Amino acid sequence: MATAASGAESPWRTARIVEIRPETASAKTFRFALDEPAPPESSSHRAGQHYVVRLRAPDGYTAARSYSIASAPDGSNEFELTIERLEGGEVSTFLHDDAIVGDELEIRGPIGGWFVWDGEPAAVLVGGGSGVVPLMAMLRLARRIGKSDRLRLVVSVRTPADLYYATEIVGPETTLVYTRTAPDGSPRRPGRLSVTDIPQPLVAGTRGYVCGSSGFADAASAVLIASGIPTDQIRVERFGPSG
Repeated sequence: MATAASGAESPWRTARIVEIRPETASAKTFRFALDEPAPPESSSHRAGQHYVVRLRAPDGYTAARSYSIASAPDGSNEFELTIERLEGGEVSTFLHDDAIVGDELEIRGPIGGWFVWDGEPAAVLVGGGSGVVPLMAMLRLARRIGKSDRLRLVVSVRTPADLYYATEIVGPETTLVYTRTAPDGSPRRPGRLSVTDIPQPLVAGTRGYVCGSSGFADAASAVLIASGIPTDQIRVERFGPSG
């Protein structure tokens, strides 16, 4: 598997879009296949890593953005990125408005070695909005390798229409926190994430993973600390509105 250093220094490669499917009104999942299998020692990503996608214009101008990997590692040369369309975003708007199956793009990675989960230790994952993407890779991995009991995912989302992976994410490992509008029959009223949303009891040595905007990351980290996870066991990935 690739490490943070090898991903950051890896060369640009070609990846072909093999599938595009909608997640919400503003997000799509793109499945890519690498132009050739990677070497055996780095043949798959790790859950929590990301790729850099680069576009190149005919005049040589380039634009590149980092996107978290949504798919679980499986040893193949394919992976999925879930990308939100941001107004004015050079890469995301092209992918949403112009890219089609069969297009080839430049990618680099996988990148990241700190915000990753390989099946151990027990973990509580907290994602806000599109911050659920790398955490979904972890959930998919846990389900694939039979370690769902080691992981709990808490997703904070504004409304049901904003929920990524809606037909797949629901399960015994997942708690959904709707902050503005909850679906009919929801046992929880709309509101911000709180300590009561963190599944208890916590297994000794549980690690926390938080992904979302800077403000969400600060608030979610405080909630995890209040729930009993030590500060030094919380790993945070923040993102901003770059597209």
